[in-house]
Amino acid sequence: MSQVKTLSASQDYPTHECGVCGIFDHEDAAKLTYFGLYALQHRGQESAGIVTSTGKEVFLHKDMGLVPEIFTEDILQGLKGDMSIGHVRYSTTGASNFTNTQPLMVHHKNQTLSVAHNGNLVNSTELRNRLEESGSIFQTTMDSEAVLHLMVRNSGPDLDKTLSETFRALKGAYSLLYMTEDTLVAVRDPDGFRPLCLGRLTTGGWVIASETCALDLIEADYVRDIEPGEVLIMKRGEEMRSIFPWPKQTPHHCIFEQVYFARPDSDVFGINVYQSRKQMGKILAREAKIDADFVMPFPDSGNYAAIGYAQESGIPMEMGVIRNHYVGRTFIEPSQSMRDFNVKVKLNPVRSLLKGKRVIIVEDSIIRGTTGKSRVRALREAGAKEIHMVVSCPPTMHACYYGIDFPTSSQLIACNKNVEEIAEYLGLDSLHYLSLEGMVEATGIPKEHYCLACFNGIYPIAPDQKYHKDALATKVVKG
Repeated sequence: MSQVKTLSASQDYPTHECGVCGIFDHEDAAKLTYFGLYALQHRGQESAGIVTSTGKEVFLHKDMGLVPEIFTEDILQGLKGDMSIGHVRYSTTGASNFTNTQPLMVHHKNQTLSVAHNGNLVNSTELRNRLEESGSIFQTTMDSEAVLHLMVRNSGPDLDKTLSETFRALKGAYSLLYMTEDTLVAVRDPDGFRPLCLGRLTTGGWVIASETCALDLIEADYVRDIEPGEVLIMKRGEEMRSIFPWPKQTPHHCIFEQVYFARPDSDVFGINVYQSRKQMGKILAREAKIDADFVMPFPDSGNYAAIGYAQESGIPMEMGVIRNHYVGRTFIEPSQSMRDFNVKVKLNPVRSLLKGKRVIIVEDSIIRGTTGKSRVRALREAGAKEIHMVVSCPPTMHACYYGIDFPTSSQLIACNKNVEEIAEYLGLDSLHYLSLEGMVEATGIPKEHYCLACFNGIYPIAPDQKYHKDALATKVVKG
């Protein structure tokens, strides 16, 4: 069953969702998918998997862990076929365990069905209850499994009808890949919450991926985005085609893809992420004018907004803290005397640079504030004279139901404290957030084309009230 997860004390940033990559009509489908997932690793680090098809046989390998930990050369050689779908996961619904790894795969009437899903269904409880009452047996706790049950229920000789009936039953966010032995389907919900793009491999064949950075790595040319509300069908022996089961509507892209999630070298929703983040920093410099010695980010969050802030303000940018790029999992607990170990092991202040200086920290977001508090304290201890913070998005005050693991609103610091109180809690001399209008302006896309619910509490689709505690207080707007 879908669930809202709570945020741990050490998890002070929005958590990534998932990433998908699919290959059609290429003999090295598994290896290309592997590299596509490698490029999308930032979207999910809990598990990964790949399904391939020869047209007659289907092969699957998935496990917990990172992409290069899961797949070896021998495993990839065993994933035969010229068609594949792959997935990297961070759990926004369902527990983090092997059973919930993706792609999901089932066998029905001599056919193999697989699905890889990025997003979150807001009517998953309703769907699950209805399907179970009519005899469906669920093997996982993920909302994504409902897609396979619906495909089986709606199966028939008319593929377009099966796909239309299945996806019209879903509500919420989904950029999704579905595969059988001879068909690969890419679907994007009519609101277009999550990104999904189509590329053409230079060596022949097609690729579909969550972000364009995956196309770059496997040397594919970007063709276009999968449109909101589009079902793209690729079948062996047939021309690629699309159907649109929903009436055309105003999209509601997740603006947090631009603020935080997507890789800066990706183009998302038709705009470059690096440029939009830098522009957020420039607009922030106009809105929050501060006299300081230098601007600094906490790597890697805020890096690109910090560049924009420094360029616009004329204040030099420095790297006041250094990131340890070799931090992995540790099972050895630090001693009690090693205060803020989780912060220090990742970032270490440059004391000679900070001593006696007035600094401006550029952050991309503040969620709970616990980590930020520890980091500010570390800068104070390193000798910083003044510490100001600017944030390249507005205060995050509302939970997300569309695939980002924001906690319930009660756990968001901006829902419980005003800006001055947050500054005091973090130990700052001042705190400034980018305005909603400034954030949207930086992307160059009309405001009505974005989902801004985590900032303004206006939800494009009503969440399922049966399992989202904050749902009764939400406002809904449709374009």
